Amino acid sequence: MSTTLQDPSKLKQAKIVIYALSIAVPLVVAVLFGVKIDGVDFSFLPPIYATINGITAVTLVFSLIAIKQKNMKVHRMLNRFALLLSLLFLALYVAYHMTSDSTEYLGDFKMAYYIILISHIILSIAVIPIVLFTYLFAWQGNYERHKKWTRFAWPIWFYVATTGVVVYLMISPFYGK
Repeated sequence: MSTTLQDPSKLKQAKIVIYALSIAVPLVVAVLFGVKIDGVDFSFLPPIYATINGITAVTLVFSLIAIKQKNMKVHRMLNRFALLLSLLFLALYVAYHMTSDSTEYLGDFKMAYYIILISHIILSIAVIPIVLFTYLFAWQGNYERHKKWTRFAWPIWFYVATTGVVVYLMISPFYGK
């Protein structure tokens, strides 16, 4: 249990940071999508950040298994790793899109692709505060609230990670066309 986050002023600051990140990250990503850097080739990044999404999904599964086995140390370590992977994914994803043109999906499953893509994008925005608050509750030692939030945080985060891989697999044949 973190004693610093039991202090009401520190807890309020943590919540403000979560709200700020929840707003700032999607806005910054949206703004950076409008920035194009010429002369840099990051076309190799999509399979890397798709793999990171896949590793995140697997990490989340093992984290769930660890807590079901009451192994809090492993659970905590895996969740921190999943957060780190998500940050790395975001950095690589933005770097790619700042240096590359968007790719149009040209396959036969256009409706399915766009349903998956749109749900992935919406939930990737929603997952930011949900995961951060869930993490905050655990950090505080408020495991009851952490557990309640995890019931919807985990499936959303897992969905975002797995659909990131699915979107990549569906769009990858059309890169450079």
